[in-house]
Amino acid sequence: MPEVNKPKKVKGSVYIFFERCKGCSFCVEFCPTKCLELSKDFNAKGYHPPILINNDKCTACDLCGMLCPDFAIYSFKTTNSNE
Repeated sequence: MPEVNKPKKVKGSVYIFFERCKGCSFCVEFCPTKCLELSKDFNAKGYHPPILINNDKCTACDLCGMLCPDFAIYSFKTTNSNE
């Protein structure tokens, strides 16, 4: 029987420009894997920027970066594994 290749699970992470964020929460609300939440801390402008709460769930889809009106967040691939 031929060996079947499992699909690769893409893992990702996000980079957040805390001082650029205005706390609109688009990234948090529309994240398909729910790996972001708004921080309890404030940035210099008085807004709560997002934080990554579950790095294992991030797939680097970059929906957060596409929806951010201030270009304050983007995602990137970190590893590929055959899980």
